[in-house]
Amino acid sequence: MAAVIAKANAVVLAGLVALVAIVALVSFDHARRFDLARDGARHSRMTLDAIQDLRAAVEAAESGERGYLLTGRDEYLASYRRALGQITAQQGHLAQLVGDVASQQQRSEALAQAVQDKLAGLARAIELRTTTPTTTREVDTDVGLVQTGRIAALLRVMLAEESARLEQGIAAADAAEASSRLWSFGGIAAALLVLGLGSWMLRRAIADLRTTQAAARALALHLQSSLDSLSQGIAVFDPDRRLVHWNDRFVQLLDLPPSLQVHGTGYLTLGHYLAGGSRPPFLETEEQIARGEAGRWQQAPAVYERTLGPRTFEIRRTPMPDGGFVVTCTDLTERVTGERALREAQKMQAIGQLTGGIAHDFNNLLTVILGNLEALQSVLGRDHPVAGRIESAVRGAERGASLTRHLLAFARRQPLEPRPLNVRRLLADMSGMLHRTLGEHIDVRMVETAGLWDVLADPAQLESAVLNLALNARDAMPTGGRLTIETANVVLDEAYACDHAEIAAGDYVMIAVSDSGTGMAPEVLERAFEPFFTTKPAGRGTGLGLSMVFGFAKQSAGHVKIFSEPGHGTSVKLYLPRVMSSAADYERPQTPVEPARSAATILVVEDDEAVRSIVVLHLRDLGHRVIEAGDAVEALALAREIDRIDLVLTDVVLPGAMRGKELVEQLTEGRPGLKALFISGYAEDAILHHGKLDEGVQLLSKPFKRDQLARKVAEILGAQPQRKGRDPADNVIPLKPGQKPKR
Repeated sequence: MAAVIAKANAVVLAGLVALVAIVALVSFDHARRFDLARDGARHSRMTLDAIQDLRAAVEAAESGERGYLLTGRDEYLASYRRALGQITAQQGHLAQLVGDVASQQQRSEALAQAVQDKLAGLARAIELRTTTPTTTREVDTDVGLVQTGRIAALLRVMLAEESARLEQGIAAADAAEASSRLWSFGGIAAALLVLGLGSWMLRRAIADLRTTQAAARALALHLQSSLDSLSQGIAVFDPDRRLVHWNDRFVQLLDLPPSLQVHGTGYLTLGHYLAGGSRPPFLETEEQIARGEAGRWQQAPAVYERTLGPRTFEIRRTPMPDGGFVVTCTDLTERVTGERALREAQKMQAIGQLTGGIAHDFNNLLTVILGNLEALQSVLGRDHPVAGRIESAVRGAERGASLTRHLLAFARRQPLEPRPLNVRRLLADMSGMLHRTLGEHIDVRMVETAGLWDVLADPAQLESAVLNLALNARDAMPTGGRLTIETANVVLDEAYACDHAEIAAGDYVMIAVSDSGTGMAPEVLERAFEPFFTTKPAGRGTGLGLSMVFGFAKQSAGHVKIFSEPGHGTSVKLYLPRVMSSAADYERPQTPVEPARSAATILVVEDDEAVRSIVVLHLRDLGHRVIEAGDAVEALALAREIDRIDLVLTDVVLPGAMRGKELVEQLTEGRPGLKALFISGYAEDAILHHGKLDEGVQLLSKPFKRDQLARKVAEILGAQPQRKGRDPADNVIPLKPGQKPKR
């Protein structure tokens, strides 16, 4: 647009200069012509006057001569003499005036000769009159008349020519004046035209300029709006490293004061402010910029990370061709937090897979150990000298079973039986147990919330989780303190869910267990949920309490968060999802009761021979008819040979392509009333759905004791009255001819 305006100005200026030059040249030429015409007219007028004066002088001389001749009086002679002087002067003047005109010069010379002849005749006549006063005959001739006529003729011709020249000069002057006037009017018109053209061009240029300026302002607004809409902070610095453009996000991210939000703020000033106090430098120093530009391609950006308070930023300085640069500030806090959470989740998942695998094998071993110990107890009796040692070994095995349950809880592989639960009633039921368990030096307080929502959780596991948290809190207060259990309804929004990827937004019930104990250091807090990690002295803890709580919360679609500070206690908040259905009262399991014996045909499918032998031993001891198989193929083959099967007891994980659930499905196709009981030391997705048992599935987790197996089998089959004696035939399974019994 500036080029258009400059072009318009140049056109107007060039037109005016050219017009002025043309008008000046034409005016000068016309002025010169007018002056020439005027000078020629004046010259002709002077020549005419000189001719007239010469004529008058000749006539005066002739008149004086004639009067003297007639009267002889001297006054006529004086008049004659004055006329002679005038004639001489007039002749010289006329000769000078017509000297540049050849024809007039010739006539002037002829006229001068004629005048001289005339004057000579007059002088002769006067002389004769003077010497002979009475004589007139000598002058009474036609010579004077002829001479006078000749002079008059020459004068007329000269007058006519000069008159014509005068008319030509006047006409030329008039023409020059008219031409000058015409050119003046034309120049004015041309000037007006050029000015009009220039004005039109300027108006168009101004209109275009306004349009361009409006478009530029709109573009600037759009660009600024675009910059302001970015999640990144943008700042532009000129070659002198002064701030020229920035967006709102840049100010917000760096929390800049109004004094620095001005055009021209220096880069170093900004850097000094952001590195105020003892904080490390946030922006690059002058030396770093110079060293970086010297050792790197000029257009390559410099990228580095900086922390400002609790937040982490990526700073990118990109050079511009004019020597300035653009600073881009990106908030990486959420990404860093997410990556940290992802690493933590991956670490926990890896540990969970490891611990789950260990628990699977360990549960099989514990099942064998507990089964054999119970068999020894049954054979030797309680009065045997080694009965105490056997009981001690059973307690150790049970403790190992408890450890594996904790490991499975952390690995989120324990089978849950969630149901709608009233947390307030559960905690109220636990109050007495907590006071007895924690001791009198711990002040236990319950903070209830009116209108507390119900949750969907496994009540036994929730009770165990709260108890574990209470025991950890007690250990953090060795000299006594206060334990507060608080409940509340909580709505976790999308922002919270974004910061904690493992939890979904929604309604939750929070159970917070807080203590006034020693608290946790940051490095301890980072590893708090790791299995077997503990800060307690040797022999005082396994490090599985918080791990179990962590696994239970995740498996229940919940969330657990620890808030702690050294010297100010710890608060563990457990979030469980809200459920809309009505909650049923939770009753703790009562003391086991020996189920009644009953005779049933049970197919046992277990790939671990030691575990299978213990299960078969317990079932036969309970009076059941048992047939055993090591895998699904063998079990199907045996089932085809047996007419009656009341229960199939199978491991979830079997060798080969067929799992326990698939085996049961095939067996029940031809036996609609067949019942099934799964056993597993590591619950599989085959019978679980998000950690919950599939509907209708019965599971007995390894390791289990004889009475647990007996109750579960009796529960599935339906307990029958206990018999007084045992029929040996109850353990005999009728086989078809040629079939061998499976041991």
